[in-house]
Amino acid sequence: MHVTPPVNRARWCDLDWIVDLLTATIAPTSLGAWLVPDERRRPAVIAAVARIWTEHALLFGDAFLLQDGTAATVWFHRYRPIPPPPRYDERLDDVGGEHAVRFRQVDTVLAARRPVEAHNHLAFLAAPPDADRAGQAAAVLAGSHRHMDGLGLPSYAEVHGDEDVRLYRRLGYRVWQRPSGPGGHRVNLLWRPVPSVGINPSTFPARRVRPAGQPVPAETVVVAADSAGRVGVGS
Repeated sequence: MHVTPPVNRARWCDLDWIVDLLTATIAPTSLGAWLVPDERRRPAVIAAVARIWTEHALLFGDAFLLQDGTAATVWFHRYRPIPPPPRYDERLDDVGGEHAVRFRQVDTVLAARRPVEAHNHLAFLAAPPDADRAGQAAAVLAGSHRHMDGLGLPSYAEVHGDEDVRLYRRLGYRVWQRPSGPGGHRVNLLWRPVPSVGINPSTFPARRVRPAGQPVPAETVVVAADSAGRVGVGS
């Protein structure tokens, strides 16, 4: 019988470890290369931006780690508006320099498509490339949902690549939209209804409607990726 390895709810003392997992996950991918073309600076920039948002998630959401520390998820509870991190623009400019504009492009594209109804937002899936990556990703996602489903809210994620979409489908997610992301990356926007009401592929959130000419507010930019360049980026 298959047993999903247990996950632990992360604490502030786990922040550095989660950031290391995210950096090892994102930096080798095609989206990581697009976000920070400077290969030498890429790990440091990605780590600094990941730290900003992981800190914010520990205040406005949850994070979970496999007990062996090989994979993590980071979530935002979007049942109410979430403010941006303090001094986000200034901090992003400080750590990203000329690359900061690309993180903002990701934010702008996906902020305009975020569901308006209350949901749990899977911001990061951190599962670095190794021989057991697929199993680690599946385990940390399944274990995280055992906690998050108790909140009684649907879940939302952005994912690149069919292989990971199949993984999410096994957990009850359905493809909602497939927009083109920055740098030509195709993004799968996934929605998972509350498990207690069953899975209905036609049950999707209402689209965000924004008056013509109204700017998109600066909100969360989030990234999740795997070793083959399948990267989820969201806000």
